[in-house]
Amino acid sequence: MKIISMIPARYSASRFPGKLMQDLNGKTVILRTYEATVATKLFDDVIVVTDSTIIYNEIESHGGKVMMSKKEHECGSDRIAEAVKDLDIDVVVNVQGDEPFTDTESLRKLIGVFKEDTNNEVDLASLMVHITDKDEINNPNTVKVVLDNFNFALYFSRSPIPYPRDEGINVKYYKHKGVYAFRKQALLDFYRLPMLTLEASEKLEQLRYLEYGKRIKMVETTVEGVEIDTPEDLARAKKLWK
Repeated sequence: MKIISMIPARYSASRFPGKLMQDLNGKTVILRTYEATVATKLFDDVIVVTDSTIIYNEIESHGGKVMMSKKEHECGSDRIAEAVKDLDIDVVVNVQGDEPFTDTESLRKLIGVFKEDTNNEVDLASLMVHITDKDEINNPNTVKVVLDNFNFALYFSRSPIPYPRDEGINVKYYKHKGVYAFRKQALLDFYRLPMLTLEASEKLEQLRYLEYGKRIKMVETTVEGVEIDTPEDLARAKKLWK
């Protein structure tokens, strides 16, 4: 099984433009993420794919592997699908460019899903973290996921799901981390399928898979790190890095 990692890196992020080129204790966010992914030693290759010559030059100048995206894309999955369509691979792991705290054990668990999936029941796998803080549960920037009994995703939302209608029920909330592992064919299918209502409403690309009947296996991790979506996140990341 040939497994690679691709890191989609868009420069003009809507909430924090240029965030991937921000300094994180001596190196840029995107370089930290790239180096952390390479350091896991889990992949046959690690490649940054970007629409930005600034990010391209940053990775190339530090000896990393990087590709320019040929088209404008709505999301990271589209960008990766374009990049891998002619590559001879089985599984591609999407590590978000704003995830400098990517850790080896979480990615090992993610890859393990496909090694154990002898019946090819899993189209893609992704990570989640158990959360208990009420502010985080109610924060629309924290994407929540609900599961079936076999840890397949039922739905993702920015809203607090499931809604606790009655007190005394032991509801567990899980935060979705934007790290995915795809079978190549599932990713290419995604690229060809148009966006539907749920994805357009929540602005969550993973909902496109669910709307078209793909199966997403969720893997729990205890490593949360910091996803850098805002300047405040960057400040937290700097403290955590120390």
